[in-house]
Amino acid sequence: MDPFKNIRPYNDTEVADVLLSLTSNQSVLNALMGLQFPGILSKIPLLKYFIKQRLVSRAKTIHTIDDYQKVFKKLMEKVVKESITDFSVNGLEKLNQNHSYLFISNHRDITLDAALLALNLYQSGFKTFNIAVGNNLMEESWASDLFRLNKSFIIQRSGASKKEIYSGLSLASQFINKSIFQDNDSVWIAQKQGRAKDGIDETDPALLKMIHLSERKSKSIAEYFNSLSVVPVSISYEFDPNDQLKAMELDASELNNKYVKEKDEDLKSIANGITGFKGHVTLNISEPMIFEPNDDYQEISNKITNSILKMYELHSTNFAACNLLGWDWQGQSQTDFSSKEINLAIQELEKRTKSLGISARSKLLEQYANPVIRKQQSH
Repeated sequence: MDPFKNIRPYNDTEVADVLLSLTSNQSVLNALMGLQFPGILSKIPLLKYFIKQRLVSRAKTIHTIDDYQKVFKKLMEKVVKESITDFSVNGLEKLNQNHSYLFISNHRDITLDAALLALNLYQSGFKTFNIAVGNNLMEESWASDLFRLNKSFIIQRSGASKKEIYSGLSLASQFINKSIFQDNDSVWIAQKQGRAKDGIDETDPALLKMIHLSERKSKSIAEYFNSLSVVPVSISYEFDPNDQLKAMELDASELNNKYVKEKDEDLKSIANGITGFKGHVTLNISEPMIFEPNDDYQEISNKITNSILKMYELHSTNFAACNLLGWDWQGQSQTDFSSKEINLAIQELEKRTKSLGISARSKLLEQYANPVIRKQQSH
């Protein structure tokens, strides 16, 4: 029996059945319709019929996970071409194509952070990796199916009891171990649960404890993380297509108002992230880290955080947000941007904050400004 059956990525023998289920699922069709044709158009029966036929036709060309990933690769190349002004990747030369790694990344976008790294590795002759996804995104089984077709595995972070939660985290730890040491597959995981909606990138020591669970009795903390070949990854976007949604959510939380997500809000965030304009995007990759024998979870998390912050590429929008908030960065941070470029970024951020209240406006600007301050503190 396969202990990972309910959380692991699908394999080739499962692809046909999963695709059949997806193309027959009215919820999938409705979600795709709502995203592609918002409003009244999505109610037209004939349009639904054509979209379904297109899905069925496309599904017939996909027989393996690799086939599915090729379709996803084409989508990602289109995303880079149509919504990114300039995409730069640095550090691939530090990695070996035949080696597996544990990529620990900062997290700004639900799907793109991992997908853009996977695209670049794939284009450079590396195998793609298994992607850790929290079960909070899996309210609908079809969402889980879409992720698992694309080499994602599910971390069960919730449960009816502490024992159930521990069991889910332990299973994820075992799967990461199996991926890296038995299958020679790399793994991508975000440095903390959820996206950094405030622009503050920090590695959660609890994440490291979860990863270590399966080997905590046989290997010390530092020994195990050295064996995993931990590679910090830092991604930065000039513009975040979901900055307004994040600002409103943070604002509601600060006012002690329970933020209730709309139905399919995560799906809308995924679509926004994929199609929305991102400007310049930079992805920096570290060499594998080596930890000291006495390093504990906190020390290792601090080292990973500092590596991500030092690699983080600041954009004109980051400095523009500081100016709009009245935060002084002059003389403290180096910038290659002219005052004209920063002023243009100020104009764009002002457009984005126009519809927001005063406190939500601050939250949006802080998303862009915090990386400047954090980067200063990391030196």
